[in-house]
Amino acid sequence: MTERLAPGRSFTFTRTFTEGDVAMFCGVTGDYNPFHLDEEFSKRERFGRRIVPGLLPGSMMTHIGGLLGVLANDMRLSFEAPVYIGDTVTCVVTVDEVSESGVIRASARMVNQDDTLVVEASFRGKPFDVRLAR
Repeated sequence: MTERLAPGRSFTFTRTFTEGDVAMFCGVTGDYNPFHLDEEFSKRERFGRRIVPGLLPGSMMTHIGGLLGVLANDMRLSFEAPVYIGDTVTCVVTVDEVSESGVIRASARMVNQDDTLVVEASFRGKPFDVRLAR
């Protein structure tokens, strides 16, 4: 088994979410929820300001999976706290298991700049090059 996909190995990705990220994501997905796009509406609601669509920070684990050459076939996400425009989120993906057939199971935790857990997730998949998992 390669060191890079060994159980217990962790990988980190950090990014700051911008107004442009939200606009592009909403445009591509058609998610025009006022919590993401309407400042006046959002001020009156429970978060007090606009929030980033949950799948946007949730997808940070796909950046790491892609760099590792893993094509996911199952993902689970739990949205724990809002991410606001301007927040910096750090995603840590940890390889939990590599099966005999090369299937990777990994977990992910995403925290904001205040170290608040915003998304907890997991995924399962196989590397493009199965020799990486042997």
